[in-house]
Amino acid sequence: MNFIQQAYKGKNEWYHWLVTILLVFFGWQILGVIPLVVAVFNVSENLAQFTEFAQASFMTAGIDKNLFLFLMILSFFIGLIFLFVGVKYVHKRSITSLITSREKIDWNRFFYAFFVWGSLAVVMTFIGIYLAPENYTWNFNATPFFILVAISLVCIPFQTSLEELLFRGYLMQGLGVLVGNRWVPLLITSVVFGLLHGANPEVAKLGQIAMVFYIGTGFLYGITTLMDEGTEIALGLHAVNNITAAFLVTTDWTVFQTDALYIDTSEPSVTWQMFIPVFLLYPLMLQIFSKKYAWSNWKEKLTGAVLVPKTIQEDNL
Repeated sequence: MNFIQQAYKGKNEWYHWLVTILLVFFGWQILGVIPLVVAVFNVSENLAQFTEFAQASFMTAGIDKNLFLFLMILSFFIGLIFLFVGVKYVHKRSITSLITSREKIDWNRFFYAFFVWGSLAVVMTFIGIYLAPENYTWNFNATPFFILVAISLVCIPFQTSLEELLFRGYLMQGLGVLVGNRWVPLLITSVVFGLLHGANPEVAKLGQIAMVFYIGTGFLYGITTLMDEGTEIALGLHAVNNITAAFLVTTDWTVFQTDALYIDTSEPSVTWQMFIPVFLLYPLMLQIFSKKYAWSNWKEKLTGAVLVPKTIQEDNL
């Protein structure tokens, strides 16, 4: 079975999908947020200040930056656990089937993508600093920085894994089974993934043009998932992207406000550099992975039909 067909290994009535989505929402957006709310309440002098922090999405909540990052990621971790529970006990199929079409998860693919994109991200970051050093302030402070690195390496993959396994895994498979093709789930999951980042402060500062980056990133992750018949590469790309973003450069207007190595003090603006990843680096990544893993038959894998596997058809006779 290909990746989308993995959904046929479990129960697929509409209510199985609804229950699981509700479980993930409850774990991620309700239960998982409680520790952060409690932490912000504890540093608030009064209810009015707490309300002010909440309305600002806690970005200026006054708590330690590393603690904030950890508590934010904790909500994703809880959401991920609830997603696994839904797949395992509501859909009655294996968690591996959510991640890959292979018999077991190919961690080599994860780490290859992690290394390739991580290396490129670091190089591009320092090129930017070299070309415009006046825009960056050295911010190294050993104790908070190394705590940040530990949190980033250990915890951020849980955040990115929820996003990838929810969009490129669960919803990609569910929509593929529903509509019977590959292009619709690729389009919908990529666009919705981008739109959900519309609440990020970067979009408020740069305008809706910033959505080109987020939607383009969604397409990169979706294409690699369909071409590679698994999410391992997308998981590696997303994890290292957010990890390097957390501890290399920070600003006072991005979603990750951390004790990073550098602070970008430039005024936020739309420049040609914003579009380099989408229109230059992402196609390069696809070319690298295509050569590495001998991808072929692109049209069929990105737009072809999703059929009920013969083994499932025979079981239903």
